[in-house]
Amino acid sequence: MRNKILFGVSFAGLLAGCSFAYLLSIEPKPAAPAFNPPSNPYRTGIYMEGMVESDQPSGENINVYPEVPGTVKEILVAEGQPVSKGMPVLKIDDSIQAATAAQQAAQAEAALSLLQELRAEPRKENLDVAEAQLISARATLKTAQDTLEKQTGSYQIDPRSVSKDALDTAINAVAVAKANVAVAQRQYDLTKAGAWVYDVQNQERQYQALVKSHAASSALLAKYTLRAPRDGVVLSINAVVGSFVSTQGAYDSYTQGMDPVLVLGSPQNHLNVRCYVDEILVPRLPVFTKMRAEMSIRGSDQKLPLTYLRVQPLRISEDRAVRSENGTGRRPGIADHLQD
Repeated sequence: MRNKILFGVSFAGLLAGCSFAYLLSIEPKPAAPAFNPPSNPYRTGIYMEGMVESDQPSGENINVYPEVPGTVKEILVAEGQPVSKGMPVLKIDDSIQAATAAQQAAQAEAALSLLQELRAEPRKENLDVAEAQLISARATLKTAQDTLEKQTGSYQIDPRSVSKDALDTAINAVAVAKANVAVAQRQYDLTKAGAWVYDVQNQERQYQALVKSHAASSALLAKYTLRAPRDGVVLSINAVVGSFVSTQGAYDSYTQGMDPVLVLGSPQNHLNVRCYVDEILVPRLPVFTKMRAEMSIRGSDQKLPLTYLRVQPLRISEDRAVRSENGTGRRPGIADHLQD
């Protein structure tokens, strides 16, 4: 009985393994393609990759980069929105620079106040104090002179009435009082003359330096607001609020490269397609008057007819060449501009 059970379990396991192996060997049918792959509609056509851009005189879009790094605070436009020259399109966090500019503005105001104070000298209150000190010194001199006259007169009548030491002290007191009057007179003249011209000039230079520093800070502060360099249409925005941007643009986590923060195009109802032709294929290009082109949109079956516009060759210097791995010299191809 036990052997029959073991045989049955073994047979069931073998049957399950064969069934599982058969199911795994069945290949699923491939799904139908979402769109037909692009095909060349021309018998002798050339397939080229390109990029869509606005119709500019130079054939390129306007890439907008910030002049200062920082965190994006606000985006003021949307893709497809027309903008005019000087219109703000994006703001970067400027809190630190704004505080710096405000601090320098306050320093310039303080320097101006000190300059105005120097120009307003002499202050009436200071002049009154200097005049009072001069009057006091003169009164002290008058008292010392009167004392000396009395002692001298008494000494002349009776030399024993005044000691020689007291007479010398009175003479010295007059001399000291005269010196104090001279000092008080000069202090009064100095106060009355006002600020020294060199002090005024020095303060003027400091004020001008602080004004220019504030102007430079204000100009740098204005850089934290990106403005449209010309009239156009916003083609793409490669930054989001909260992301960090630098003078090299915005970091793209998919391509791991740096993209312009904004791309502007011409305010027109048509776009250009720039096609890059390898120099090997240049001889196969037809005469420009007979050129026909068609654009296939990647990921779809849509095709758009194109009209030839112009050619822009890409050149390098004659004494330098780009070497390929096999040692043959090659040059960049020609950029064809086709108008939709």
